[in-house]
Amino acid sequence: MGRAGPWRSTGGRWSWRRGRGAALLAAAAAALLVRPGLLPDLPGRPGSLIEAFLPWLGLAVPPLAGWAVLRRSRTALCAAALPVLAWTAAFGAFLLPRAEQPADLRAVQHNVADDNTDPAGTALALARTGADLIAVEELTPAAAPAFTAALGADYPHYAAAGTVALWSRHPLADPRPVDIRPAGVGEGWNRGLRATARTPHGDIAVYVAHLPSVRVGPLHGFDAARRDESAVLLGRALAAEPMDRVVLLGDLNATVDDRGIAPVVRRTGRPARDFAFSWPAALPAARIDHVLARGAEVTLLRTLPPTGSDHLPVAARIRF
Repeated sequence: MGRAGPWRSTGGRWSWRRGRGAALLAAAAAALLVRPGLLPDLPGRPGSLIEAFLPWLGLAVPPLAGWAVLRRSRTALCAAALPVLAWTAAFGAFLLPRAEQPADLRAVQHNVADDNTDPAGTALALARTGADLIAVEELTPAAAPAFTAALGADYPHYAAAGTVALWSRHPLADPRPVDIRPAGVGEGWNRGLRATARTPHGDIAVYVAHLPSVRVGPLHGFDAARRDESAVLLGRALAAEPMDRVVLLGDLNATVDDRGIAPVVRRTGRPARDFAFSWPAALPAARIDHVLARGAEVTLLRTLPPTGSDHLPVAARIRF
């Protein structure tokens, strides 16, 4: 009989000598789950791409374990436990039940999509959340009246800049655009907003931002240059913010694990330990819509039912 192929059972006894290649793959997956930054910024940005879908790296475990069983490899089977342990350390807490804590502020963030065919229904869905703050992106002039009609009564305080907008139950002071426009983008491009919300718990600097989209293609790989440039500008604005309490709501076109938006995350802190995948709405695989805070804690983050957008709304509870 010939030698067993790579996917053919060897039969007989289990061995420590077989499966070293699979063991190395398992160890690499475990290392990336714990320290995704170990993968350098190579051309095509594979590091950012892996970080964007980091929790899904755990899906490498079943084929690695199956290969180990098929090849009767003790080495590969033991190594397959490494990414299990790493995934549990990184994301296991996301699955644990938590007692609901009181919130000082409730916020909703939603990219409503500029091709939304039901802006009125989307606006009503946001109004029914009862949040204190509602931030939206990709708000077109055609859709704006529907949102004003649905939100105006309960959210009389409003600010907008370009295609981003903020509705609030509490007074908003000093609304102004925030320049996060990458080089080479026309002057009509405006996706940043800052206002002071005067809440019963004190004044809060509220930012709404929509970072540029990324592109994935065969020639340039994971192209996030404009998003990363915009993230640097937003990070600078947050660094210069004099107020102690800051809430950032926005579509950042990145997960918090993506090194591309590290300039933003460093200035706000990480959110609640929840998956809350918000995109794409049809089969959510990543949370690119965020509620981040400084001088406060985002204690709970969850997605809401789908609207007419390709994103899911994200609701957050915030404590000061």
